[in-house]
Formats: sequence, C-alpha cells, structure tokens
Amino acid sequence: MSPVDPFDDASTARAVIDDRGNVVRWGAGARRLLGYEAAEAVGRPAADFLADADADVITDADADGDVGASPLAVPVGPRWSGTLALRHRDGHTVSVWLLALRRPPHGWQAVVPPATADLHPPDDALTSEAMRQSPCPMLVCDRELRLRWINDRMAELIDLPTHPVTGLRITDIGVRRENAELEEQLNDVLATGRPRDIENYLRPSGLRNASAHLTRLAPLTDAAGRVQGVCLTGHDFTEHYLARERLRLVNEASLSIGTTLDVTRTAQELARFCVPALADFVSVDLLDPQDGVEPPARFAPPVRLRRTAHDSVSPGTPEAVARPGEAQDYPAGSPQADSLVAGRSIVRTVAGGELDAWLTWDTARAARVRELGIHGTMSVPIRARGVTLGVAVLTRFRRPDPFTPDDVLLAEEVTARAAVCIDNARRYSRERETALALQRSLLPRTLPRTAAVEAASRYLPAARAGVGGDWFDVIPLSGMRVAMVVGDVVGHGVQASATMGRLRTAVRTLADIDLAPEELLTHLDDLVLRLSEEAGGEGSPGEVGATCLYAVYDPVSRRCVLARAGHPPPVVLRADGMPRQVELPAGPPLGLGGLPFESAELELAEGSVLAFYTDGLIESRERDVDTGHRLLSEALAAHSDSLDETCDRILHTLLPPGGAADDVALLLARTRGLPASQVATWDIPADPALVAPIRKQVVEQLSNWELSQASFTTELVVSELVTNAIRYGSRPIRLRLIHDTTTLICEVSDNSHTAPHLRRAKTWDEGGRGLLLVAQLTQRWGSRHTPEGKTIWAELSLFEEE
Repeated sequence: MSPVDPFDDASTARAVIDDRGNVVRWGAGARRLLGYEAAEAVGRPAADFLADADADVITDADADGDVGASPLAVPVGPRWSGTLALRHRDGHTVSVWLLALRRPPHGWQAVVPPATADLHPPDDALTSEAMRQSPCPMLVCDRELRLRWINDRMAELIDLPTHPVTGLRITDIGVRRENAELEEQLNDVLATGRPRDIENYLRPSGLRNASAHLTRLAPLTDAAGRVQGVCLTGHDFTEHYLARERLRLVNEASLSIGTTLDVTRTAQELARFCVPALADFVSVDLLDPQDGVEPPARFAPPVRLRRTAHDSVSPGTPEAVARPGEAQDYPAGSPQADSLVAGRSIVRTVAGGELDAWLTWDTARAARVRELGIHGTMSVPIRARGVTLGVAVLTRFRRPDPFTPDDVLLAEEVTARAAVCIDNARRYSRERETALALQRSLLPRTLPRTAAVEAASRYLPAARAGVGGDWFDVIPLSGMRVAMVVGDVVGHGVQASATMGRLRTAVRTLADIDLAPEELLTHLDDLVLRLSEEAGGEGSPGEVGATCLYAVYDPVSRRCVLARAGHPPPVVLRADGMPRQVELPAGPPLGLGGLPFESAELELAEGSVLAFYTDGLIESRERDVDTGHRLLSEALAAHSDSLDETCDRILHTLLPPGGAADDVALLLARTRGLPASQVATWDIPADPALVAPIRKQVVEQLSNWELSQASFTTELVVSELVTNAIRYGSRPIRLRLIHDTTTLICEVSDNSHTAPHLRRAKTWDEGGRGLLLVAQLTQRWGSRHTPEGKTIWAELSLFEEE
C-alpha cells in the first residue's frame, strides 16, 4: 500500500510555520477549516489567523513539561498543544484544539484533528469502559492510518489528551524516529493483513518511570475479510526488560573491564563503563598497597585513598577535585569513608542533608556540588576474595532521577567483577615486581672491564608476560681471556628467573675451572636434567628447558671458541666488513640429555664486534626470523663508537613501540688484542739447575717493560711454578709472561694432566710450601687443562706493587 500525503487529507487541518512565524505550507484540511486557499495563506504571518491576538491562550503541557505561548505567536519548546480561537475567512471565530510539533529544519507543523462525531464508541458501556481503563495501551487506526480511538493508558504514554488526538496520524503526535517506524509497520500490516509483534521502550516526560512494552499490531477486517484498519495493543514487561538490560550491562562489563593486567587501566575501564550507564561522574579510589601486607579487614576514619581513575559525561572532567595519582584523607561523613567502614553500598542525597558534614569539611567539593547541581551519590566498596581494595563513588547531576535499589544492585555486580580484575592486576603487578627484583639481583649490574673486550648489554622484560629467564654474562678467565655467555630459560615469572639464577651460577663455576665451551655445555645439560627431575612430581619430570651460547676469546691469539645449545648464533661485525652470522653447529637445547655439543673457532681482528642475543629480539608475529636477522645486521652496521648507543639503536629498530612479546637479552662485545710486545715466552729445559738463569731472564724482561717494581714477587712465583713443573710435569715445559696496565700474569705449561693441589705443610715437612707461597704472594692463581696437558697460572696486581 503506497503512503498517502497527509496534506491532501481534507479531514485534518495541517499547516507548516517557519521559525519567523510565517506560513510556508497550507493543507487541504486547513482550507476546509478556515476557508483560505493555499495561495492566500502561504507567506502570511500565522498570527493573522488568530481571532484575537491579545486574547489569553489556553495551553497544555508540552512533551518536556514546559508551558509556553502558541507557536502561532511565539514558537517555543519541541511540542505545544492547547485550545485556540481562529478567524475564518468569512470573519466568524473557530475554536479548535491544536497540536504543534517542531520539525527542524522546516519549523513548526500545526495540526487540528477532524471532528469526531462520526467515530462511534462501542455500544456496550461496560465493554467501552473496560477498553478505556485497560492497563494495556490500545489504539485503533483506519485505512488512512488516522487514529480512530485510544484508551487512557495510551494517552498517558503519549502524554496527550484522549479525545482531541483522534483523527491524527502517529507521526502527527511526535517527532521521534520511533513514530515514523511505527507508522511504517502499521502500513505494512494494512498492506499484508498479517499481524506483527514488536518491542518498544518509552521514557515519558518528567520524572515518571520508563516503560517497556511488547506490542501486537493486528489487522481489523470486515465481514467480507477486507482489512479496514489496524489495532495496536501493548503488554507491559518493564520489569523483565530492566532485568534483561541489567544482564546485558553486566555482560558488557565482563567484556570491557579487565582487558589488561594493569591496575590503573582496569580502574579507568570501570569508571568509563559506568558513565553514562549509571552515573554522570564516577571516581575510583584505591588503597595504597603495602609490601607483603593485605589491606585491613575493618576501617576507621579517616581513610587514606589514592585517586586511580575517574570519568565524566563532561569533557575535561570538571567534577573532579582530586587528580589521578593524588592521595587524600576521607573523614567520617564522606561517601568513601562511610562506605568502607560500613562494608556496603551507601546511597545519599544532597537535598536530604546527608552529605552536609562532609561538604562543610571539604569546601572545594561543596563549591563543586553547588556549581554542577549534584543531587545524589552512591558509594560502592571494591572487594575481591574477601579483601577490600578501595571504593567507587557514582554521582548524578545531569540525570534528574535518584539512584534506585536496582541501580545499587547493578553497580555492585559490575564493581564486583571489576574488583576481581583489579585484584588480579594487583597480584600480577606484585608478582611482576618481585620477579623484576629477583631478575635484577641475578643479572650482572655492571659488566667487568677486561683487557680482552669492551662490552655493553641490555635486558628488557616482555611487555605482557613479564620477566623471564633470559640472561647474559661476561666472565674474566685466566691468561686475560674472557668468557661471554647468553642464555634463555623457557617460561616467564619468578620460577624462570630462579632457574636462570641457578644456571648463571653454574656457568660461572664451570668457567672458573676453564672448561672448553662444548664441555661446559655438557655439564650444564646435566644440571638442567636434574632441575627437571626436581621440578617434576609423581615420577614424571618437570618442564625445565633452556638454550645457551658460550664463547671464550683470547686477546693474545685473537681467536674465539664458541659452542651453542639450541641458541641463535651470534652476529659478528668485523672492523673492515659487513655483519654476518657466525656459522656454528646448532647443538640440542639444554635438558634433552645424551646429545653431543660441538664448538667452532674463528679468528677476530682487533675492533670486531660480537652480538649475542636471545630469540625475543629477532622473533616477532609481524615479521619472519630472516627479516629480524637483516634488521639486526643493519642496526649493527650503522657506525657508532659507543656500544651503548648501538644497543639502543638495535632495540629501537627491532622491537615494537609497545615492547616485545618475549623478554630480550642483548650483549655486544668489541674485541681487543694484546700486542706481541706485552707477551714473553720461554721454553724451559727439564733441569733444576737452569731455574736461576730463567729467573734472571724474567727480571730483565720486567725491566724492559718498566715493571721492575714487581721483580721480587715475580721471581719467587716463577721459581716455584717452574720448579714444580720440572719435578712433577712432563716435557715440553713453557713459561709465559703477559701484562697490561694493571695485571701481570705468569703461566707455566707442561704436558702432564695431573693438576696441582694446595695443601698446608706440617712443621717438619721438607716440601709442600710452594703453592701456599704462590697463593700468598699473588692476587689469584689456578690451573686449566689444555689439549696437550695443563697450565698453572698466577696473577699479580701491579697497583699493589707500586
């Protein structure tokens, strides 16, 4: 059925009046009512059609409860209705009931319903009264969709009197989008003859409660089955609707609150959700966490709270007195303190004087209450797992209705869900801080300064998963060599950090006995297997795994020996070349057991840079590993004398702004070399009589190095070490002296694999005092095994000799 232009309907008088008060459209019904043709009426002031411009105008309340003058005189408000005396073209007065709606941008539409004498009520008076007084809203429309009858409940919902509106259309009595949609649905029922069920939700004017109705649109047919009109009947299901809305809001809260494990953001999500669904302004204040101490079970005012988040319907949050992060003391009488002391939600109104004591004490808030017209507050404790975390205060000033018991239930349900998320975030933050503290204590705070390498490092925990088991270390070895290690324990959190600490300690212990890289990884593999057994239960092993890369660099030979256990290979930037990945046997990850490890050796020119890293640096969801290697090489190749600047450039290039998904360890080492002039070597014949000439040669060498102040101690150490090698060692025997600006090293090597042991000689023993003397005279000493035999070494501090 095609829609009909209501202005062609001669039974209903319609006119459109612009905001200046002039008639811009004149319908057929207006011509029939007042006798003016459209050409005579359009363009004239609407006030010309009043019978007496100075007469009092009888008005009704418009949709917003305002009372104003007729739009024919002064257009005010969105809707006007009332009785007017109009002047007919022939001069007589016509008294009509007129309804006017403002319809931007056209101005006002004025409608006068048709005479209703031909609309007959039901013959049965009891039936007529039952329909009129029915609690269900009802209306009847004819084929032109004009209202033929409405009952009292429908008139109450549309906020218009019953009798005058008959003859009007649905779109004549309201400008809401719902009115136009309802008229289209009524027209569809007329066209198809099939009933339709719809749901609608109305919020009448003033402070009256909103209502929800399940509406049935049914066709009305005559005896021949022809559709002659349509009937609308509504059934109130407001309580069910509000309960469903509360469930919907609670479900939305579970989706929108707690999206991260961040306390501040979770509190902000709670405040943002409650505005404007429950309040015009919401503040969330939390108790300051105490290390290792849960908040008290009972509170006594004043209560100190810290503003964590707030939100408002007003831009800039002008309602807030406290800034985010600011702590304040809340006295007795304040919504925050009273709610925490009582342990339950509290609703208070300004008009009832329930907040006078607090507002008298807090003059800044009192001024804000008067300025904004705040009329009510609801304070809800934030509790999770039996612990009180803080309080949320909901405030209304723009919404005129007070908080209801249903509002309290909804606020408590949403706050309870948010409290669990806040508690989870609080516990996660505490665990993260503990893990970070443990990680910082287990990682080297500063890297040692050595003659072999210049080193710089970085460690970054994962953006979301937190700290993990990544670690790095630089370990000085004998002979001015240095060990560099980087590793990664599977997992995150305190357990991974603790495992990392045990592995790092083990690596340093194994490095002290100068094991070859592949041997060290074998021992470390055994340790991880034992840790897995300890972590397991009921006969099944735990899931402890790790990867590791271990390298030893000798500045004298400028050679580096490396081995890895499932770890990414290092990248080397030679002094005169481009970065390239070191070709190194992969080796199995630590914890598999029984599989061999292999090492590789490469020669490094002085000034070469080695980059050791964990997989969190190059692996990402946004790119493949090859791209990560390429970006690492490009960042490493960019010229910079500072290794710290190079570390920062690498992290900035490879890691996203929000942080990496896995923790990252990065170690850069620039190699140094000892010139041949700082190394002296002698082959020693196996003859004790030649020890004295060797001592003389050592003294002469120290004189050439301008280290004569160390001659006496060095003579004694060399004499003891060489004598022991001649007596207990195997040929060939070799003596080597190495020095830098701070240290002098004496090394005696032979082909025997028997390691020396320090023991304390008894009073009448003729021997056994040599190594004890060496230990007393030197800074440190030790032995290391070589493929050919062993080397006994001792370090002397040149500063102590000065």
